[in-house]
Formats: sequence, structure tokens, C-alpha cells
Amino acid sequence: MQNATPLLIDTQLEPDEPSYSFLGATSGFVFYWLAFTVPFMVYGSNTLFFLLYTWPFFLALMPASVLVGITFSMVLRGRLILTLLLTGAAVICLFWLVFSFLSGW
Repeated sequence: MQNATPLLIDTQLEPDEPSYSFLGATSGFVFYWLAFTVPFMVYGSNTLFFLLYTWPFFLALMPASVLVGITFSMVLRGRLILTLLLTGAAVICLFWLVFSFLSGW
């Protein structure tokens, strides 16, 4: 049997801040795929031939979309509705901007 008494230390530990990056990354990824469908809904199946030749530009938008989602989620400190609205608008506008520049419209 040990002859020791427990020491009580009264320290104020800072609570851990929740991780908002997972919400942002997930929303950026989901909105990337939703934005990928917008040209198909607007211009139909002929968009596929255009995307076959320009796929590296649109593939480069995936990490950018995830980073946009993480940034909005961290800045807004996890407010779900506002994060989703701003991430969705930014990713769709970014995707449409690249599509418009490449197609010349």
C-alpha cells in the first residue's frame, strides 16, 4: 500500500474549441459536385464534350472549393446555415467563372 495523498491542483483549463474545418471541407466538396452539374442543367449533354478537354481546370477547383468551405466555416465559427449559403454561392460562382472563361461566353 502506498503512503501518498493526492494533490488537488486548481487550474482553469481552457475548453477545447470544436473543429469547424470538417464541416467546411464537407460542404465545399458537396457544393463542388453540385456546381459541376449546373452546366449540364443549363446547356445539356453537349457540355460533356467541352469538359472532356478542359477537365484539369475543373479538377483544380476541387481543393479550392474545399479551402473556401474551410475558410468560411472557420471565419463564421461554425454557424451552419450561413456557412452553407456562403460556401455554396462562392463555389458555384467560382465554377461558373472558370466555365465562362474557358468557353468564351
